[in-house]
Amino acid sequence: MIYWLDLIGTFVFAISGALAAWDKKMYHDIFGVSFTAFVTSIGGGTMRDLILGTRPVWVNDSRYVIAIVLGVGVTILFRARFLRYRRSIFLFDTLGIGFYTVIGLQKALAFGVHPWAAVILGMISAIFGGVIRDMMVNEIPLIFSRQIYATACLAGAALYIGLRHLGVDQDWNMVASIILVITIRLTALRKGWSLPYLEKQ
Repeated sequence: MIYWLDLIGTFVFAISGALAAWDKKMYHDIFGVSFTAFVTSIGGGTMRDLILGTRPVWVNDSRYVIAIVLGVGVTILFRARFLRYRRSIFLFDTLGIGFYTVIGLQKALAFGVHPWAAVILGMISAIFGGVIRDMMVNEIPLIFSRQIYATACLAGAALYIGLRHLGVDQDWNMVASIILVITIRLTALRKGWSLPYLEKQ
């Protein structure tokens, strides 16, 4: 289940990256769109794996590249429909951070790191690809805004650790934690929730 969820996360993040590039009128350069999708998909997981001292999974498994290619293909085929609704980019990004938070956390725990360090690595897995994507399309990364973004990842990861401590079945734990990340993020977007603003001294 973990493996397939990781591939699904790669796929939806590829759509997120390709949509962001297309939205910035980069569609004349298919390589630019594809490369943005690629780094969005593998950026967070690669950073996590480098911190853990292991080889990134996509290097040894061609299915990850196939998932990215499929994500770009879906974006090209349905771009008009996606871009007609401006929230499509945010939707695919939200799905991506939900999957990647839990997958990154799982992999960190498998390497024997402290649970709260695993929470941080889960967050890094989820948001780092988006940070690179936003910088590539000349946007301020969402993590540097007041939006509920990384906070949603931390909440989902913390729930996973708590349920794991209580002995909840791993598959149900993963589903519940992913749903929490997605629910917090989408609810915050819909209701306009944001983090407190820090006044200049």
